[in-house]
Amino acid sequence: MGTLVVVGVDGSSMSLTAVEAAAAAAALRGAQLRVVHAEVPIKPRYVVPDPAARALVHEAAIHARRTAPGVTVTTAVVTGDVVHVLEVESQAADLIVVGSRGMGGLKGLLLGSTPLSLAARSHCPVMTVREVHRPPAGEGPVVLGIDGSEDSDEAVDVAFAEASRRRADLVAVHAWQPDTDPSGTAPDSVQALLSQAIAGRSDAYPDVTARRELIDGTPRDVLLEASRTARLLVVGARGRSGIAGLLLGSVSQAVMTHGHCPVVTVRRPA
Repeated sequence: MGTLVVVGVDGSSMSLTAVEAAAAAAALRGAQLRVVHAEVPIKPRYVVPDPAARALVHEAAIHARRTAPGVTVTTAVVTGDVVHVLEVESQAADLIVVGSRGMGGLKGLLLGSTPLSLAARSHCPVMTVREVHRPPAGEGPVVLGIDGSEDSDEAVDVAFAEASRRRADLVAVHAWQPDTDPSGTAPDSVQALLSQAIAGRSDAYPDVTARRELIDGTPRDVLLEASRTARLLVVGARGRSGIAGLLLGSVSQAVMTHGHCPVVTVRRPA
């Protein structure tokens, strides 16, 4: 990964929220910000990209500079499928930021399954934001969802790094249902799973105070509730029970779509 944050824009109000979150993330990293609009080629190629797209990314860049004056901002209009364009951008990025939904239509960047497909294919973590996240929360912990999967293992380092940048506490959360868990997992072993998941990170991030929480409930409900008081929620792209052919775990989809704070989704390298 490089010191680059990429944000996808489509002209919607929610994509401007994404620009604000991306500019703030770039400032925290000391990174550059790249504002990208994917122009779906529905017109003859000689008139693509649409001149209006240049104005769109220009306005988004101005908004980014107002949010984080010290961040270097560049822009690009790229012709192609939205998910493919942003997947390619993710190869050089430290983080990609998108709105959870866009303005719709063929030119709408982030409607329906696009953020979910991107999170399942991106080469770097993906942050999704909703319009209700403006302005970004400056209080509360970074919450990390733990389920023992390889994707959640990848999310641990990302969560610690994000907590360190924000000078925030880290709360590692595991949801457990004693009456419905078919594995019959005992609380002691679940506590051990939580302890093992974050073991050794304190040496790398001595400034981060981490605590563990075992909460009775479904992962979806537990994490959505935790997101109410969090400044950031970090989850793996696919959970322990994920089906091989499924692009993204159902819990990840739920928190990306309905989370009360920005959500960073982390996929393990293919």
